[in-house]
Amino acid sequence: MSAKIARTGVRAFLILLTGLAVNLGGSLAWAAPPGSAWGANYFPNVELVTQDGKKVRFYDDLIKDKVFAINFIYTRCTDSCPLETAALRKVQQALGDRMGKDVVFYSISIDGDRDNPNELKDYAARFKVGPGWTFLTGRPEDVTLLRQKLGMYRSDGQAEKELSEHGISILMGNEHAGQWIKRSPFEETKALVRVLGTRLQAKSVVTSTDNLEAVRAPAKSTGEALFRSKCEACHSTGKEDGLGPGLQGVTEMRDRAWLTRWIKTPDKLLADKDPIAVDLYNRYEKIVMPNLRLSDGDVEALIAYMEAGSLKVKN
Repeated sequence: MSAKIARTGVRAFLILLTGLAVNLGGSLAWAAPPGSAWGANYFPNVELVTQDGKKVRFYDDLIKDKVFAINFIYTRCTDSCPLETAALRKVQQALGDRMGKDVVFYSISIDGDRDNPNELKDYAARFKVGPGWTFLTGRPEDVTLLRQKLGMYRSDGQAEKELSEHGISILMGNEHAGQWIKRSPFEETKALVRVLGTRLQAKSVVTSTDNLEAVRAPAKSTGEALFRSKCEACHSTGKEDGLGPGLQGVTEMRDRAWLTRWIKTPDKLLADKDPIAVDLYNRYEKIVMPNLRLSDGDVEALIAYMEAGSLKVKN
């Protein structure tokens, strides 16, 4: 049994071990029964290093008796990682002073050969990350082992050949209670806050949703849905800047052909040293506009949403 568990990772392990699964908003959460061995004897207690150069042990120092969210990134990523980090930043902001006290975040680099503590510290600073969120690096083989044990490693061979093809998900957990949920970082911020603050039953975190705004109504168009999931973590629909510029009036300010290229292939425009792209990159902390692999139809839907009036300059 133990060899099979080691191969399948947390997700399959919990099903085999407990047979208990509770549906929570379309995701599965498992609770380990009393006396479960799913703890110190299961998780690798490998050594990692924080962005401040402090050495820590994964189980003893990071997850034992804590409520947390874990994801895997690397600082040179130009695809999903910037957007994923921006999305988690919104969750951090929504949790407020509960961060670091009731809930902690861990972002672990999968590029330990290059992501030293200084690289991670610079990355965290560019995203204006606050207290309670730790960035870590370690030996690549140790990080791979963690990903396998946490069920966050794609073992189909081809998928792991390139760093850019690593999985995009976050694992939320309450180690003491044996509760775990895997979610997309691009879900509604309030939904993710509810998981961390209520469903995982953090000791001091609010256990009622009475003081939380209701989750927004469904998007009215494909473009709005795309904007919420792909753009909102970095951009506001008004003049206020976030990690990127506020987008009010963007369809009137920018040439449509340029805007189409920027949304579809921002990495190419930067590589070609397009002056507008380079200026935006330098002005906004050199945070890379990710290539989201959007189809032509997706790009048109986003532009149509912006042209529909929501993001136009108000007279």
